[in-house]
Amino acid sequence: MHDARALLTPAAFGGVVATVIDNNPGMDEAMATRIVTEAIKFVDAATKFPTTKITPSRVVDEGWHALILHTAPYAEMCGRLGRFVHHYPERPDPGRHDARALARTAALIEQAGHSVDTELWTGPAKVLVPVAANCSHTPKPGGCGPINPGACGSHGGSQGS
Repeated sequence: MHDARALLTPAAFGGVVATVIDNNPGMDEAMATRIVTEAIKFVDAATKFPTTKITPSRVVDEGWHALILHTAPYAEMCGRLGRFVHHYPERPDPGRHDARALARTAALIEQAGHSVDTELWTGPAKVLVPVAANCSHTPKPGGCGPINPGACGSHGGSQGS
């Protein structure tokens, strides 16, 4: 296993952690560091398994949002990984939560060579820490998923699958 944080410079990593802290008043640096680290692992897995529908947990999505806000380091990281991972959010809907998708995502993160911080990969009813991120990613045909937008309600299609 390798250190996902090495995919960003220390300064860039620190900047992303600071963004998570700024967006989530009261969050400590240790938790923000864990969240950003898992988001980097998620992006790495998304580049390695581009045809598999995966999804971040709501907590990890907070880290992904912060990564995306740091456009230059995010683009450089994606370039090193060989693929740019776009973010296609859907309106929040707890009814779309798919525990199997989170389990599949965690398994692919491990296949990509990372350990998984399982406390951060829970469904919306069991979040370890509240975060500002408030979008969903439906990893199924007809849903958006983080890589390929589908015909979901948020992007002009129906919400049925």
